Amino acid sequence: MKYANEIFFLVFALILWGLLYGSRFILMSGKTNQSKKLWLTALTLTATSFTLFALASTISLFLLTLANTCFIASFIYFGLFCRSLSILIPKNVNMLVLAGLLFFAVLFEYLRQRGLFIQRVGLVSIIGALCFVWELKELMRLKGIGSTQLRFLVYTIAIEIALTVARFVALYIDGGFSTPNLYQEGVVSASIRWAWLGISILSYVAVLGYWLEKLSIENIQVAGEHEKITELLKEKERLIYGLMKANKTAATGALSASIAHELNQPLGASNLNIQFLKMKLEKGVLNPELGKEILDSLEQDNKRAATIVKSLRSIFTEGESNTQKVLLGDLIEKVLDIVKPELKSKNIQIQLQVDNGLLIQVNSAEIEQVILNLLNNAIQALANSGTLQRRIVIDAIRDGKSVQLSVSDNGPGVIADFKSQLFELLSTTKQTGMGLGLWLCKHIVTRYGGFIQYEDAVAGGARFVIKLPQAYQ
Repeated sequence: MKYANEIFFLVFALILWGLLYGSRFILMSGKTNQSKKLWLTALTLTATSFTLFALASTISLFLLTLANTCFIASFIYFGLFCRSLSILIPKNVNMLVLAGLLFFAVLFEYLRQRGLFIQRVGLVSIIGALCFVWELKELMRLKGIGSTQLRFLVYTIAIEIALTVARFVALYIDGGFSTPNLYQEGVVSASIRWAWLGISILSYVAVLGYWLEKLSIENIQVAGEHEKITELLKEKERLIYGLMKANKTAATGALSASIAHELNQPLGASNLNIQFLKMKLEKGVLNPELGKEILDSLEQDNKRAATIVKSLRSIFTEGESNTQKVLLGDLIEKVLDIVKPELKSKNIQIQLQVDNGLLIQVNSAEIEQVILNLLNNAIQALANSGTLQRRIVIDAIRDGKSVQLSVSDNGPGVIADFKSQLFELLSTTKQTGMGLGLWLCKHIVTRYGGFIQYEDAVAGGARFVIKLPQAYQ
């Protein structure tokens, strides 16, 4: 058959082009690296060389020079691929390869025109065998080749070395000195050549199998990591649910503790009035005026306790706050009336300076509670100090579009280590109490778009500053 060699080359070329198309689709879909690029380059050069071998006899025998140059280039780039599996290839290697290929092309063309076919085969066989040995050496650098596909590649390259030598020997025996070109090669050497080229295709298939094997392992790892992430997300959801449940429980506990804490004052006052009333009744010296005064006081304490419960309930449920426009000065006066007996018993002076017309939009009971907490803190701090002239200063002024209220004392102040956690829930420096007062103050003030902060008083002691948005008529 006249064109048998050309048909075989064309079939092999189509197989390689199909392999290249499929492998590019697989390898380029993910992250590309140097090894993949080198292998694809080698595969492209081999497919190109087979195509040129198929066309050379009908177009121009000069294509044989180009075909063999591409063939040698494919050996070199396949060797670089094997090396890149363990070591990064420098970029300047491409220039050296191109220079070497140019020299080979010139030498091969010279042999094609003036030399013998067996000389050309010998040149290609020697370079090919050297490249195959190099490829084996680079693969052996991979300690304990774990890939079955790379182990198969070692076998195919070893077979290629054997077939390269066998072909040259067969060509010599078949009368290679009289063979004009590739297309008139003897049957034995030609058969070995086709076996050699077929094995070279298997080498490329082995590498593609290696990439697919690696991709499969990566997919398994990704699936495993995805499963771990899913488990972590589920665990996160469980933790969030647990925290929400714990937070709800903590909020309920804080509400209960806050109610107990805030009710201590009116209940304590009621208890004193009841004891006083019982004492008068036992002595028989209770007159109507005194009885009415005590009952009025008890009623007032009862109302204050009810207001505290209602106020705290609205705070923790974040419901309607029933705000209204009130004068800050009136709220301060109400609170001072409550603490006046305690101020007198502990010999504490009040210095009051309040601007007129300071209007705020709030629930009056809540802000009264804030002021009462700050005053009680100041009273307790002064009572436990050795200060002789005990003094609490209350200032209320306009500050731009805000109203600023400050409560300061000349007591011992707050210790440095405790300042950072002053407004935290259940944090206290007192011997008694649950650390709810200042936290509750901050909670109430921030609900109205304001803020509260602590400062060291100029003359020593503690100073708490509150800012609230100013309301307008």
